[in-house]
Amino acid sequence: MKVRTVEASRTVAATPDAVWSVLTDLDNAADNIRAIRKVERLAGEGYAVGVRWRETRKMFGAEATEEMEVAGVDAPTSTTVGSLSHGIYYTTEFRCELDGDATVLTVVFAGEPREQTFFQKLGWGVFGAGGMSASRKALIADLDDIAHAAESQSEA
Repeated sequence: MKVRTVEASRTVAATPDAVWSVLTDLDNAADNIRAIRKVERLAGEGYAVGVRWRETRKMFGAEATEEMEVAGVDAPTSTTVGSLSHGIYYTTEFRCELDGDATVLTVVFAGEPREQTFFQKLGWGVFGAGGMSASRKALIADLDDIAHAAESQSEA
């Protein structure tokens, strides 16, 4: 089955370190990102490969809870978070690139089918592209929230 990706970027009036601080602050994620309702740590301290948590967020008008894991870290340049849900392995990669006095924050969200049932395969084939398109709107809102939090910290 096909891997599907969505990408979005925005410029943040803050340093990559300030943006990184918000991105990796799991304990305050619900305060910084409006869609996140709750974060429950499952394994690990701070922010490093292998840290796992359960994240509840409002998506498409309903709350959903997924288990997430830090899959890659190259501080303060990039991080990748992974999650297996309903037969799809999702990755969310954030990249912070210095641009003058600002940071270009990019998110790449990808879904790769893994061990799926027949109906999951059918759903991915029929609705996967639409779901990824709808996810782009949510990613843009997350980028806006991260930017606001990083810019607010930079002004303080």
